[in-house]
Amino acid sequence: MSEEKETFENEAVIGEEMDIKVTHEYSDDDIQVLDGLEAVRKRPGMYIASTSEKGLHHLVWEIVDNGIDEAMAGYATTIKVTVDKDNVVTVEDDGRGMPTGVNAKTGKSTIETIFTVLHAGGKFGGGAYKVSGGLHGVGASVVNALSEWLEVRVFHDGSEYYVRFENGGHAVKPLEMVGSCDPDKHGSTISFKADPTIFTETTVYNHDTLRDRLRQLAFLNKGIRLVFCDERVEDEHKREYVYMFEGGLKEYVAYLNKNRSVVHPDIIYCEGYEQNIQVEVAVQYNDGYNPSVYTFCNNINTAEGGTHEEGFRLALNRIINKYARENNFLKDKDDNLTSDDCKEGITAVISVKHPDPQYEGQTKTKLGNSEVRKIVSDIFGSQLERFLMENPDEAKSIMEKATLASQARMAAKKARELTRRKSALEISSLPGKLADCSSKDASICEIYIVEGDSAGGSAKQGRDSHYQAILPLRGKILNVEKARQHRAFENSEIRSMITAFGCGVMDEVDTSKLRYHKIVIMTDADVDGAHIRTLLLTFFYRYLRPILDEGYVYIAQPPLYKVTKGNTVRYAYTDRQLEDVKRELGDRLSIQRYKGLGEMDPSQLWETTMDPKNRTLIRVNVGDAEAADQAFSMLMGEEVEPRKNFIIENANFVENLDV
Repeated sequence: MSEEKETFENEAVIGEEMDIKVTHEYSDDDIQVLDGLEAVRKRPGMYIASTSEKGLHHLVWEIVDNGIDEAMAGYATTIKVTVDKDNVVTVEDDGRGMPTGVNAKTGKSTIETIFTVLHAGGKFGGGAYKVSGGLHGVGASVVNALSEWLEVRVFHDGSEYYVRFENGGHAVKPLEMVGSCDPDKHGSTISFKADPTIFTETTVYNHDTLRDRLRQLAFLNKGIRLVFCDERVEDEHKREYVYMFEGGLKEYVAYLNKNRSVVHPDIIYCEGYEQNIQVEVAVQYNDGYNPSVYTFCNNINTAEGGTHEEGFRLALNRIINKYARENNFLKDKDDNLTSDDCKEGITAVISVKHPDPQYEGQTKTKLGNSEVRKIVSDIFGSQLERFLMENPDEAKSIMEKATLASQARMAAKKARELTRRKSALEISSLPGKLADCSSKDASICEIYIVEGDSAGGSAKQGRDSHYQAILPLRGKILNVEKARQHRAFENSEIRSMITAFGCGVMDEVDTSKLRYHKIVIMTDADVDGAHIRTLLLTFFYRYLRPILDEGYVYIAQPPLYKVTKGNTVRYAYTDRQLEDVKRELGDRLSIQRYKGLGEMDPSQLWETTMDPKNRTLIRVNVGDAEAADQAFSMLMGEEVEPRKNFIIENANFVENLDV
């Protein structure tokens, strides 16, 4: 879970008209033809989605993916990624090395062609690669186009070849042989520096982002060695990481479940090969209530699932119901277990390698190949059935969990009905303690989730009632990470939030019906306030995930101090700001430390925390679902030991300790 700080001003402009008519004549001269890589530099978002930090890291993945493709083809065994102190990235692999001859179609060396011509590569059916993550041949050339400079070194046949690109991806001079090398040495080394005129937000790579993705790639490609070296890190123990997992997906599932108590010790692993499509699935149940299913195609994380996940779900449902009936876990009169019953507490990784993947959407987040559904269903279904038959004790644990989930689902269904509003127009159905706003325009409406009646009272008096609603909570809400659904739906505070938001819950969430486009968590700046905030974020993540994904959840930042000197009043939001204010105002200061929101009068709360002209809100987003899922399980789950270890490891970083 990452937090993005934003200050919001001029929240809504209503009734303004602009004359946007273009008076310039549309002629032949207006048609631009962009040569080579100029198109990439002109519209980088078309190729790497954005020029933010995410797009910056995309450059690394494009080059790393080429090395992974070489490894999947059976030629490379090690890929090393190095980031130096100037944020220059170097990617080395020990594959075959790119061809160094002259390309017949371009008249340039093949390496220059790969790095300067869009849609040029060995992944269009020439036989060089059976499967590949990047199939459009734009990866290397796009990285070159968006780099300040890029260098390529290739080693094979006892020779070293070199070429450097600058000024928008142009070769400084043609590829040349610059020396000899060990006859056994082979592979490619690519170094590049991202262009700061393109990546204006940042050109600094995130250590954790690079490390975690390389670890994931090592899990997905068993036996391949991935090395990450970050020369910016002072601690030599954290400077270099080496990842290689002979167990592949089995080790991946074990890693994902490390903070959870598992239902059965053995990880179910299935693999098969059909129609040139390789399928791998690893599964293990834990005693939690939330499924964690991760899907990949050719190492690309298909976050929206697709036909491989559908095939997995069909087989899981079919085989578990069949086994449950044949072994009397379900009686004749009982209904079948639903897909949700079968998935409760499951951790699964599904990986397919496909020679011609078809994705839905430009971002490759959903696999669309229809044949994959049946292939995954057949391979996983047959091997899951065999596992259950050969391991009756583990099968029993899985069946008992699924049937218990079914019973809890029926109880949750009854409790869930209580949270549904009959109509968005029936204001009487809203929670009684909600102080609603008068506007019905969700795009400008905000709801503050406030800790306690005291702070709620100040917020109600200080707000702008036209567009700001206040919902005070009584104490700490239920920890949904440790509770079944029916207990969550029976909790009055949770029911109040679901009813107030009006967008449904879990798989029924429809953000188009959300009554407020800013849901602001406003709690005290102490340990209890942080705990309440974490409980709320856990609830949002597990039960209202789309409102997080679409950026509707924020955290308010109330001040910690009020500093007064005569008629001058300043507010400080951190200890560092307090020191700055002290230096600015000098001696004879009156400093008030706010212990809670309730200590502020309505005007102070409005001025510092709720007024769009002055306030600072932190937008909460889910940057990495896998990391967020693990964090919630570790911080809020049943297992105490991982939480204890986390506290011990991070104790030195605590700045504000409330005792």
